[in-house]
Amino acid sequence: MIEVVASMARGPVFLSGELLECLITFTNPMSHLSTSASCEMLAWASAQIHCQFHASESRVALPAQGNKHDVQAESNTVLVPSRDSYSEIVPVDGPPSFRGQAVKYVYKLTIGCQRVNSAIKLLKVPFRVLVLQGMPEPPFPQDEEVSPSNPFLEEEEASRRDARPLERALDMLMVTTSRRCPHMFNITNMRGKVAKFCIFKTVYRLGEDIIGTFNFSEGDIPCLQYSVSLQNEEEIQQQYQRRPGQVISVTGHGRHMESCLHTASSHFSLPVPLNVTPGFSTDIVMLRWRLHFEFVTAREPMEPPTVLQNQSEVTVWAGAEHVDVDTFSWDLPIKVLPTNPALASYMSHFTGTNSITI
Repeated sequence: MIEVVASMARGPVFLSGELLECLITFTNPMSHLSTSASCEMLAWASAQIHCQFHASESRVALPAQGNKHDVQAESNTVLVPSRDSYSEIVPVDGPPSFRGQAVKYVYKLTIGCQRVNSAIKLLKVPFRVLVLQGMPEPPFPQDEEVSPSNPFLEEEEASRRDARPLERALDMLMVTTSRRCPHMFNITNMRGKVAKFCIFKTVYRLGEDIIGTFNFSEGDIPCLQYSVSLQNEEEIQQQYQRRPGQVISVTGHGRHMESCLHTASSHFSLPVPLNVTPGFSTDIVMLRWRLHFEFVTAREPMEPPTVLQNQSEVTVWAGAEHVDVDTFSWDLPIKVLPTNPALASYMSHFTGTNSITI
């Protein structure tokens, strides 16, 4: 009996183009009753990255090869057991990990191994891939030759060069999502102005809070209630839609609702969950993000309660029993980008470790 244990020490979340390293150990857990005749021989072992694609037959019309595909890395991915580890670059041109209503992309590291005179067994270690799409190009060329280095530490310098693309990607991500430029919007309906809305930026990374403010004092129409929802839209590309004009799938990831009658100003804060998929696009599906607003407004002016300065008795103000209202909604597109994969690993439901006995 041989026990095979695979462990991703850095965590189960990676950026596309990042080096995936997995420590794989083979042990013979002999008991105290075992003898030397109990030694086992490992015939071979192999490891490879797979991205498995699933599609809903009722929503996606695929070519004749079917609705399930395995996408493998193109380079040599054979594991050398004597090294106790496996390393491979996560494909740059692959899709991100995604579990939508119509399409799913699932990544896993598959380790095949066989004991002498025994059946082949597979050990699968699921992991998550984040893809940087929609990032601007660097404002200036990155020249590795001018970077500070130590000529006496060749090994350290080599590891720095390997980590440099990831560091640059994360630096660009931080710069892109840290830019604050207030955006102002006048919220109106057919009867007039309801409020002024301000949001400080429209590009966010996973784990950030979306903060916005309302100024109702500048409105002409009384607003009784508003709600803000963080949503994504999963749209099948036109050539793969099962039916023309197919409805876009919308999924909510948080909602803030507040009553605001006679309120001069209000604000909301919605966190972007760490476990959601940032916006992306492939030949088959497109994922976009938006803030969905809903407003409930009064059709007639509503006077606020008045309190006299010399009034000695307690007065209880009761709201109107019946108010004629209008409702309307508004969608504000936003961008959601990845975050540092080490941070996303803390909230991942994957452990990055799995084992099997052969």
